[in-house]
Amino acid sequence: MKRRAWPAVAASPPSTLALKLAKYAAVGKITLRNHFAYVLDFVIRSLFLLVILFIFVQLWTVTYAGVGTDQIAGYRFGEIIWYLIFAEAIIMASPKLNTTIEEEVKTGTVAYRLSRPLSYIGYHYVGYMGEALIRLVVNLVVGGLLGLAVIGPPQLGWGWAGFGLIVLGSFTINYFIRMSLSLCSFWLEETQGLAFVYDKLLFTVGGMMLPLELFPDALRAVCEWLPFQTIVYFAAKTAIHYDTGRLLSMLAVQCLWVAVLGLLTVGIYRKGVKMLHVNGG
Repeated sequence: MKRRAWPAVAASPPSTLALKLAKYAAVGKITLRNHFAYVLDFVIRSLFLLVILFIFVQLWTVTYAGVGTDQIAGYRFGEIIWYLIFAEAIIMASPKLNTTIEEEVKTGTVAYRLSRPLSYIGYHYVGYMGEALIRLVVNLVVGGLLGLAVIGPPQLGWGWAGFGLIVLGSFTINYFIRMSLSLCSFWLEETQGLAFVYDKLLFTVGGMMLPLELFPDALRAVCEWLPFQTIVYFAAKTAIHYDTGRLLSMLAVQCLWVAVLGLLTVGIYRKGVKMLHVNGG
């Protein structure tokens, strides 16, 4: 008796979304592997962080001694120093995206990037996040050593977990703003001036140099309507003063700005690509 041959069941092909995600994951792995080879360089660069933090420690020591109180706007001396450690670590972890985009436009490499079966914005996002996260870890280790030596360990609790969630949104928002400015190189020769102004906004109204609680009420009200607080202040505040309700509110605000800035970035990119095609670039 012959056995009945059952038809072979063909394996279902992977979905288009799965293939795209696999491509971006491969780009991320390559980026991490490349930057892990330069961890020592990141450590050497982050030593400048120690100089900045040492200056801040001296300034705030004098400030608290002059005020004659153990708290300023709800922050103790140790908390304000650890806030600055987290804030500086985020700022110094951000890659110089405008330099990369400018170089691609000037050398014509942008045409090669555009021809790839990957989104230009998505490709740079994966590389940006990989480098930023490695830099952040190095900066936190270097800055944390100074904090432990001068102040002692922070009382973070769930602040570590909250910081981990918030900082992903921080880098994403930072990326979209920097990419929007960098894409202006499709029209401008240099975007360094735009990046310089943006960096100074992060230093001031973004809450890097001072927590927003120390701002005048009118200025703080304005800052709360700007995206800059979502990059530095949200993450550093969560690490030092963790609160679940506040964390959910911050995540909601970050999601809103990710959507708005993401659409803005895509719009600028599409106009820039049309301009390149028109000019034969």
